[in-house]
Amino acid sequence: MCDGPDAAEEARRARAAAVVTVVAPRHGFDHLHLGGLWHYYDLLRLLALRDIQVRYRQTMLGALWALLQPVLTMIVLSAVLGRVLGRGGYMGAVPYPIFLYAALLPWMLFSSTVSAVSTSLVNNANLLGKVYFPRLVLPLSAAGAPLVDFVVSAAVLVGMMAWYRVVPGWSCLLAPALMATILLAALGVGTLLAALTVVYRDFRHVAMFLLQVWFFLTPIMIPIDALAPRWRWLWLLNPASGTIAAFRAVVLGTEVPWALWGNSALLSVLGVILALAYFSRTERRFADVI
Repeated sequence: MCDGPDAAEEARRARAAAVVTVVAPRHGFDHLHLGGLWHYYDLLRLLALRDIQVRYRQTMLGALWALLQPVLTMIVLSAVLGRVLGRGGYMGAVPYPIFLYAALLPWMLFSSTVSAVSTSLVNNANLLGKVYFPRLVLPLSAAGAPLVDFVVSAAVLVGMMAWYRVVPGWSCLLAPALMATILLAALGVGTLLAALTVVYRDFRHVAMFLLQVWFFLTPIMIPIDALAPRWRWLWLLNPASGTIAAFRAVVLGTEVPWALWGNSALLSVLGVILALAYFSRTERRFADVI
C-alpha cells in the first residue's frame, strides 16, 4: 500500500512530460511556413481583392486603363519601328503590330507584377507590426491586380488575331503554362526586391530603373534570332526572354522555342529559390526596420 503515492506521482510526472512543448527557432525555408500558406488563403484572397478594388476605384475609365498602356505602346512602337523592321525582313509575313503586341502582353504582366510585388511589404507596413501572418502572403496577393490587367488586355489580342486572320495551332493550349512561368519569374524578382526595399528603401527606385533597362534586354521589338550571336547570351540570362518568345510563337502559330522556354523556366525557379532564401534571412527584422 505504501507504493501507491509513489506510483501516482510517477504517473503524474509521466503525463506532464508528455505534454511538454519545446519552442525552438525555425531555420531555412521552414521559417517561411510554406506549408501553412494554404491556411491563409482567405487573407490572401481578401488582400488581392482589395488591391484590385483600389486600382479601379474612382477612375474615369475603370478597367480600360489596363488596355491603354499596352495598346498605346504598341501603336507608338509600330509607327516608329514597323517600317524599318519590316524592310529588314525580320517579321516575314507577320504584321508588326500583332508581332509586337503578342510580346508586350506577357511583358506587361511581368513588369507590373514585379513593380507591385516589390512594394508590397512597404505599402503594408501597418500590418507587419500589428498582427502575425506569413509575410509571403503580401507578395503573393500583390500579383492579383496585374493578372486581372493581363486578362483584360488579352481581349485586344484576340481581336487583333481575328483582324489579321492569325490562326494559332494546338500550341495555344500552352498559354496558361506560359503565364504561370512568367508569374513565377516575376514573383522571384519581385519578392527579392520587396525584401531588399524593406531594409534599403532606395531599392524602390532601383526596381523602376531595372524594369526600364530590362525591357530592352527582352525580345519584344525584334525576334531573338535577329540579335547578333555575340550578344544573344544577354537574352539567355533573362528569365523572361524565352517565355515571352514562346508566348509569341503560341499566338502566331509558329514553332515553339522549347529550349528557350526551358531555360527561362529554370532561371525562374532558381530566382524564386534565391528570393526565398534572402526573404527567410531578413523576415525577422521586417517589423523592426520597416
